[in-house]
Amino acid sequence: MKHINNILSIAGLDPSGGAGVIADIKTISSLGGYGCAIITSLTSQNTQTVNNVNIIDTCFLNNQIDTLFNDVIIDSIKIGMLGNKEIVSLVANKLKKICPKYIVLDPVMIAKGGNVLTDNNTIKQIIVDLLPIVTCLTPNIPEAEILLERKINTVEQMKQAAKMLKEFLPNNIHNKKWVMLKGGHLIGDMAIDIIYDGNQLLELSTQKIFTKNTHGTGCTLSAAIATLLPIYHNPFLVAKIAKNYLFNSIKFANKLNVGKGHGPVHHFQQWW
Repeated sequence: MKHINNILSIAGLDPSGGAGVIADIKTISSLGGYGCAIITSLTSQNTQTVNNVNIIDTCFLNNQIDTLFNDVIIDSIKIGMLGNKEIVSLVANKLKKICPKYIVLDPVMIAKGGNVLTDNNTIKQIIVDLLPIVTCLTPNIPEAEILLERKINTVEQMKQAAKMLKEFLPNNIHNKKWVMLKGGHLIGDMAIDIIYDGNQLLELSTQKIFTKNTHGTGCTLSAAIATLLPIYHNPFLVAKIAKNYLFNSIKFANKLNVGKGHGPVHHFQQWW
């Protein structure tokens, strides 16, 4: 019998279903994993705006983590929006004890509509506590600029930034750490991503699809990577498959009719 991997999303809840744990569970299910979720924050948002964010109490978050891991074997973890430095510290300390093989971090800092979701203290806590235990880091250009405190305007600057970001992720004896820097914010017709594992650098590019329905693309890509890593293990192969999945999810997003703003991608495009 084929083994079905249990993939955990630790992230926020988006009622519109385009981002956060709902998008993650759709992605995980579409790619053949079993999705579990731990909620870090409740958001009041739609496809147009984020009106409010309610961060989950750390005691309840701690209870969510303990209760799940006392029963379920998790094969891979995707981390999204964490909300504040206390949440970051708690999640990092828990995962240091649990020692999961794969941790994929999408450092959610800015919403699609431009809303800033993370303060400076939380960013510092992510760098100090969380990045050293992460397997794969998947920032977009604005997030990378925040982490590195420098501007990124070209592909060459992306390559330099990917190498600098990798320094936050020291390798260990269990698996290789790597960065996938997403270049969709660069001006041009191509969506160029840079993958760097400390030795090899790979440039992946696809034609940009100009659509307003791109809500949750970062969540989708990172959840795809978390789902694919226990299957294929190789960072470059996983990145290629995940990027192709995201490309098709964006390509067929217009089949959906969700909201008046930045609509979601079509996570189940290969099924319906």
